[in-house]
Amino acid sequence: MKIPFFRLDSIGERLKEDLIRIVESGRLTRGEFTESFEEEFKNFLGVAWVKTVNSGTTALYAALRALEVQGQYVVIPALSFMATVDAVLLAGGIPLVVDVDETYTMDVNQLEDALKRFKVKVILPVHLFGNMADMSAINWLAQRYGAYVLEDAAQAHGAHLDGVKAGAWGDISAFSFYATKNVSMGEGGAVAVKNPSLVEKVKKLLDFGDTPAFNFRLSEFQSAVGLNSLRRLEENNRRRREIARRYNESFKDIFQLQRERGYCVYHVYSLRHPQRDSLREELEKKGVSTKVYYPYLLHELRNTPHLPTPRAEKFKGELFALPIYPSLTDEEVDYVISTLLEVVQKL
Repeated sequence: MKIPFFRLDSIGERLKEDLIRIVESGRLTRGEFTESFEEEFKNFLGVAWVKTVNSGTTALYAALRALEVQGQYVVIPALSFMATVDAVLLAGGIPLVVDVDETYTMDVNQLEDALKRFKVKVILPVHLFGNMADMSAINWLAQRYGAYVLEDAAQAHGAHLDGVKAGAWGDISAFSFYATKNVSMGEGGAVAVKNPSLVEKVKKLLDFGDTPAFNFRLSEFQSAVGLNSLRRLEENNRRRREIARRYNESFKDIFQLQRERGYCVYHVYSLRHPQRDSLREELEKKGVSTKVYYPYLLHELRNTPHLPTPRAEKFKGELFALPIYPSLTDEEVDYVISTLLEVVQKL
């Protein structure tokens, strides 16, 4: 059996009809599907305003520009996709990297150390692998030390903590709708604003008018794909959690599992093992594709200021991910489980 690390869902008749409608309308951009997606996503999150853009990296960059981080410190976790640090650098900020905790999200104790030692403009927690950062503590620290909170929610569509969704905790947040994300457009992103005072600042960057702006717009085709995906999000997240539950039950005595905080939506299902590379090699031979998240730490990648990161350094050498997506069948899940158990026993 061959099980790819990721597989696209079938398009479905409704989406096919929507795409044909767009072609026949002649309105290929800035139309009803983009407006509908922004409105539905805003209501889903419970924020003041949402604007779609062409990628998650763009969303982070626009949010950071609105927060005016030029020459200012922005605290980020060591473990994340490179767009987190790159967006800070592109916006003129100074990335300040801190360690992660056992949930693989920002270590709030070290965050407080950073806030005591540096004048920080923005705290940028990442909800990694579909799991929530400790937003109650982060918001409390931000208020105490006078910093903004920008959530990188690129991997956490639909995750929530204490009844508040990822992207609705901080002043502003950034989402990605890349092909593999829980809400997918192929390519795309969004800035979601909770703090009303920031809405006009983001608009000035994204709407042509009195000040220089960018064309970061989506097409109607992407918005139609995203709207279809958003409307199936909660059902698909339940399927992801069901697969994760089966993995957890099977692997809890062998592997270090990710600790959940709140309602995790398992954009990635991660495991840790000291013989990770040997495990992955054997799994690949047996048809099970895996991936490493991430083979780098952000301060190593871009040579930025950082506090000690012993946990992230350990995790970097042990973390790997198994296939987890809504179209994964029960038979395929059984094969992943039995194959990994067999490989571990052999090693």
